[in-house]
Amino acid sequence: MTKSRGFTPYCIGYMENAPQLPVLVPTRSHSMVEMPASVSRYVEAGLHGAENTKRGYAADLRSFQCYCEQHELSHLPADVTTVARYVSQMADRGLKLATIRRHVAAIAKLHQLAGKPSPTSHEALHIVLDGITRVIGKRQRQAAAFTVAELKQAVRAMDLTTPTGLRDRALLLLGFAGAFRRSELVALNVEDIELTRQALVIHLKRSKTNQYGEEEDKAVFYAPSADYCPVRAMQEWLECIGRTSGALFIRMSRGNKERAAQPGKARLSDQSVNDLVQRHLGFAYTAHSLRASFVTVAIEAGQSNKAIKNQTKQKTDLMIERYARLDDVKRFNAAQHLGL
Repeated sequence: MTKSRGFTPYCIGYMENAPQLPVLVPTRSHSMVEMPASVSRYVEAGLHGAENTKRGYAADLRSFQCYCEQHELSHLPADVTTVARYVSQMADRGLKLATIRRHVAAIAKLHQLAGKPSPTSHEALHIVLDGITRVIGKRQRQAAAFTVAELKQAVRAMDLTTPTGLRDRALLLLGFAGAFRRSELVALNVEDIELTRQALVIHLKRSKTNQYGEEEDKAVFYAPSADYCPVRAMQEWLECIGRTSGALFIRMSRGNKERAAQPGKARLSDQSVNDLVQRHLGFAYTAHSLRASFVTVAIEAGQSNKAIKNQTKQKTDLMIERYARLDDVKRFNAAQHLGL
């Protein structure tokens, strides 16, 4: 096989061009199972996974292949010592534990697609990863949670006479009230929004925890104050863009002294949402803070885990605990309620 810088989708590249051929499906036991051609597109979807995962894996695998070429090592199949050296130098460079584990997962996926035994399942590598975890620490830097007061202050500082201000207010209020991931926000289309008498209903066709396209709904409700109401903010933004279909949150054209920036056509990127949050709320926060803040504020307000999960679409109470930012000893402490 010829070396290349890019990630090649092994074993399945011929499916569309030769639909009559049987499909060989690699399994985790490294055997190959022959399937009829009629299931080829489902095999491809199952092997490759979500688009964001594919993009992330491709970048990680380019890095791994480059490392192997520099050290004259084989990347496919890779030896367990090669992967151990690779992850060790990542740890030495100060990369996050989550980043290192994602690279390992990408290497495992590469070997699965190629029908090769994966070095990532070797006990020796698990020991190395356990050591890295102990040295650099399990606790990952978590996105901070802002307060409702901070969000309101950010909205008050926006110039709502401009399309940019209307877009940013709608995105922040919807992102917080709907406990959205940034990937979900940028994927939203105008036709996914339904205004009812009780609430604004958002129809999610796919998300990180829903890879199979089963439509999920989120409801965002009217707020007492029109200034901070996510429903009214969305209505004003929809009136501004004047469309009934297409991307909901879009980039702006360049403005000038005579005319403010106007809505364009290109969809916002994940990074754009992160930049937008930091521009209005400060660099202590990220796009993930929208979701973490929802969970934290909801718990502080006495909401049940069931009610919170109905909005976040998380599956377990453990995930609620992971998202909650309740480590402020002055705000969240049973010592306040001892009756002294």
